[in-house]
Amino acid sequence: MAITAGMVKELRETTGAGMMDCKKALTATEGDMDKAVEFLREKGLATAQKKAGRIAAEGLCKVLVSDDDKKAVVVEVNAETDFVAKNEKFQAYVADVAAQAMDTNAADIEAFMEEPWKADATKTVKEELAGQIAIIGENMNIRRFKQVTEENGFVASYTHMGGKIGVLVDVVTDVVNDDIKEMAKNVAMQAAALKPVYTCRDEVDQEYIEKEKEILTVQAKNEKPDANDKIISGMVMGRINKELKEICLLDQIYVKAEDGKQNVKAYVDSVAKANNAKITIKSFVRFETGEGIEKKQEDFAAEVAKQMGN
Repeated sequence: MAITAGMVKELRETTGAGMMDCKKALTATEGDMDKAVEFLREKGLATAQKKAGRIAAEGLCKVLVSDDDKKAVVVEVNAETDFVAKNEKFQAYVADVAAQAMDTNAADIEAFMEEPWKADATKTVKEELAGQIAIIGENMNIRRFKQVTEENGFVASYTHMGGKIGVLVDVVTDVVNDDIKEMAKNVAMQAAALKPVYTCRDEVDQEYIEKEKEILTVQAKNEKPDANDKIISGMVMGRINKELKEICLLDQIYVKAEDGKQNVKAYVDSVAKANNAKITIKSFVRFETGEGIEKKQEDFAAEVAKQMGN
């Protein structure tokens, strides 16, 4: 059967696969459109395995919040290049992953990958990912997700740089209005900008504090060998407090503080007082695309030439 340009165009529009891949699929299936789609899916699984060794450190973080602001999720989906991260098909796929993660009961990413794909229960999440790798043409990875639920308040969200960073903030409050929602958004922006590790000092592992004290005590004694224990202790605690102010969200200097001194907790408390409310920033989640993944430096021209067979 002769394969026409119209048939190739139809299959390409249906699957989003490359033109040559569509032509090969139609040729292999003698022009049967349904079998050609199946052929591309099967090829996608093989292609996914072939591409799995490539480093996927770009991509998007996507946040999704329920209509009542009581539940939210943030996901990170990686691709190899920033070019693909800006692709509409990739962005639509990431949105679908977020919708899946919003309703999942999976305890971890491994269980999540094995559950049925909401849009097509004949496939698992893992199998749909493999199909998307075939269509988009790069290695991809659903790296992580995190749900946050708050019945005694709401969940605020913030997305930075079109999805490079996604933040959720769990706010416990007896009053919900525009002022308090704006405060929560500002706290989420703070977390995006200054990369805190903990919400407050209570979360910091005491073993970590004790270890830091040991290290800093030795440093202080080396700097001031003639200083007494009281001076050394003061130096150590000063340095620990400085570090805690950097890594604990509520201890950080609020980025919009007019006096340059107000910390985030004081800002939250001031908004609570102005609105006669009781507010607690319970926790936050911050995902940054590619965080902790070693990026491979590629020669783009060489990569293109390689794909073209030169």
